[in-house]
Amino acid sequence: MLDYVTDKVQDEARQGEAFAPYASDPNEYKKRFYIESYGCQMNFADSEVVAAILNKEGFGATRNVEEADLIFINTCSIREKAEQTVRKRLTEFRKLKERKRGMLVGVLGCMAERLKSQFLEEEKLVDIVVGPDAYRTLPALVGEAEGGQKAVNVLLSREETYADISPVRLDSNGVSAFVSIMRGCNNMCSFCVVPFTRGRERSRDAASILIECRDLFEKGYREVTLLGQNVDSYYFVDETKDETVTFAKLLEKTALISPLLRVRFSTSHPKDITDDVLYTMAKYENICKYIHLPVQSGSTRVLQLMNRTYTREWYMAKVDRIREIMPECGISSDIIAGFCTEEEEDHRATLDIMKYSRYDFSYMFFYSERPGTLAQRRYKDDIPEDVKKRRLQEIVEVQNRLSLESNQKDVGKIFKVLIEGDSKKNEKEWKGRNTQNKVIVFPKENPELKKGDYVNVKVTDCTQATLLGEIV
Repeated sequence: MLDYVTDKVQDEARQGEAFAPYASDPNEYKKRFYIESYGCQMNFADSEVVAAILNKEGFGATRNVEEADLIFINTCSIREKAEQTVRKRLTEFRKLKERKRGMLVGVLGCMAERLKSQFLEEEKLVDIVVGPDAYRTLPALVGEAEGGQKAVNVLLSREETYADISPVRLDSNGVSAFVSIMRGCNNMCSFCVVPFTRGRERSRDAASILIECRDLFEKGYREVTLLGQNVDSYYFVDETKDETVTFAKLLEKTALISPLLRVRFSTSHPKDITDDVLYTMAKYENICKYIHLPVQSGSTRVLQLMNRTYTREWYMAKVDRIREIMPECGISSDIIAGFCTEEEEDHRATLDIMKYSRYDFSYMFFYSERPGTLAQRRYKDDIPEDVKKRRLQEIVEVQNRLSLESNQKDVGKIFKVLIEGDSKKNEKEWKGRNTQNKVIVFPKENPELKKGDYVNVKVTDCTQATLLGEIV
């Protein structure tokens, strides 16, 4: 979890703390597994791959942790708070395990490699530790753990993409789904642990991606989000067709499955998003006009320390280009307060670039040093926590104002909205999103409408986080 995120409803999909999967037929499986996922969308997508692997081994999912034979936590190392939360949950599971003979507890994902010895030996919290590239070995590892051994596989791969595994959709709304298109990352941002926990970048077979997306559409899904640490660097050579598939081509191929299938993607690196991608987005109505474009800092000096490989001016020019090609495009960002050596001038530059970019919303947090990163090895974490928190609060205040202003500009406009389900606050209202990824809540005036339908909604009012409207 981030140390701070905005309270927009869509944040929950990207940074939800945990979820419990389900079993469609409680009598179908003799054994049960329970899984919680923390962190980014990639972890949630990975949990669905894990569920598919476990299903084939006779394990069915459960929402009730106490009836589980297997408990897994899919972990995130991006922030210290996430690790603290995971450790707390593992301690709770250990108490549960003491009451239920034969129960196994495992750690998946980004924390697995770095903290495996602590989990297994020092604190004896878990029986199984599995890294992001080793999920295929889960059946064998479970067998080892059932035999009383500590089971570990945290080896990284240069090839694994799980392309042939059809994910089991966990706690899905039946409308939107994540589709992983690549794994790993080659960008060595100095603050980031991902290259060390998820390995080098590799792109998934384009044909398998399209098969998965088409299958989802045929099953009633109406929106897919193409996932990768840096989707814009997607690159796959299809030797059978003598074709090179770039991200722009993949977007187009996905959009052509059906005009009723919305296409989103996350996340973009500012240095890699191309005009081809932007023009493809503009060309197809069903490719959503929304880009998550992390800036991290508005100071060129700090960006260089972060190894972001672009300058302040370069980023602003990229925002200009997006607005030029798609004036209606929504843009969001990631922002770090209090990175190493950050001065007040650097902080003001961040506030300034936020105002320039007019972000619809942002994921905001203060810098948390992660062991093993380039920043941890090269720089001193020298900004006092009270200063970090004060700067973060100022960033939050600017973003709150920008979000409200952005939503106020939408009052009176009509948007095509994909109905995702009931509003959390009122079951008499629908909740959906427009192409810019903004949540819109509106009354259930037409009894014939259902989840997965498209409807035109006129915005009549707004809050900082949500648009309010009525069907037209």
